[in-house]
Amino acid sequence: MTRSHFPEADWRMSVPRIVLDAMGGDYAPAAAVTGAAQAIRELGVELVLVGPQDVVNAEVSRQRLTATLSDSAFRVVDAPEVIGMAEHPVTAVRAKRRSSIVVGLDLVARGEADAFVTAGNTGATMAAAVLGLRRLEGVERPALATMFPTRTGACLLLDVGANADARPEHLVHFAVMGSAYAERVLGRKDPSVALLSIGEEETKGSLLVQEAHQQLQQAPIRFVGNVEGKDIPAGAADVVVTDGFVGNVLIKFAEGLGSSILQIIREEIRSNLWSTLLGAGLRPSFSRVRRRMDYSEWGGAPLLGVAGVCIIGHGRSNPRAIRNAIRAAKQAVEQDLIAHIQSGVTSLEMATSRTAPAASGESVPARAALDQPASES
Repeated sequence: MTRSHFPEADWRMSVPRIVLDAMGGDYAPAAAVTGAAQAIRELGVELVLVGPQDVVNAEVSRQRLTATLSDSAFRVVDAPEVIGMAEHPVTAVRAKRRSSIVVGLDLVARGEADAFVTAGNTGATMAAAVLGLRRLEGVERPALATMFPTRTGACLLLDVGANADARPEHLVHFAVMGSAYAERVLGRKDPSVALLSIGEEETKGSLLVQEAHQQLQQAPIRFVGNVEGKDIPAGAADVVVTDGFVGNVLIKFAEGLGSSILQIIREEIRSNLWSTLLGAGLRPSFSRVRRRMDYSEWGGAPLLGVAGVCIIGHGRSNPRAIRNAIRAAKQAVEQDLIAHIQSGVTSLEMATSRTAPAASGESVPARAALDQPASES
């Protein structure tokens, strides 16, 4: 790792210090460097680019020559290895200790940066974050959260892939962490939290959902009960909680459905002259709809439950998505998100300990079935 150009005084500046994986994403390093330049101009952050030093410096020089990049003072930390999108996460993290993901998270773990942003391999980032940053005290399973577009704006959906299997207490932790993020980063005062199920009644859903519902009623959050899949786009809650398997299927289905609908509309508009003329008049409206549905407006997905701010962007992140992921990291740092999540988890443990005797006779059937080895990840 190269740190010859890291004056110690710079690391003590009050502005958020964000590490960006310059090699993360399908369009790296160009999109990362362009997005970083936008962030420096518009957000007032200190940015560190991590990646193979010669590659990153060459891209910085290229963009300066083409006048797409100002003379912003980038810092570059050398990380000569890159973890590809198709590599096995844990194997790659252990084998490539000098990769941009591992080196970047190590800077956060050592207190030399406040947050890490990447559009690279999601699984590798989660594995490296758990190994390098460690989990917050009391958190068994970190969760990956994402913004889901709704009629009223957007809600936070978690988990969307970090845990294919989960126990009820994990969903409760997800709810507490999601509530903290919605309040501190999204600015939602006293955010509403809902549990995704197949019906609004607390007796509906799998044993996992039924048990989680009972525990969520005792959690130090504003739990509003169950919601069905159709309620999410309607904006029924600020935070929606589910396990990683269901959450991942949901967001990928929504992404595919949205793309298909837009394509169908485009084909129908072009089907004849009159509809083409009408479509031209409606183009501004369609553009606004696309912006409301565009993942790049939200930037990235926070990994909640680790002892550091970590934002993971879409693999197809463009410069705007990179810029907005940096914005999310900046807000998390400024709002002291990690401490707020830790406080919420501690409050949950205290509430759980007070209600433990009453919970021993819980009415939800077959609790033991939830703890069988087959349900463990």
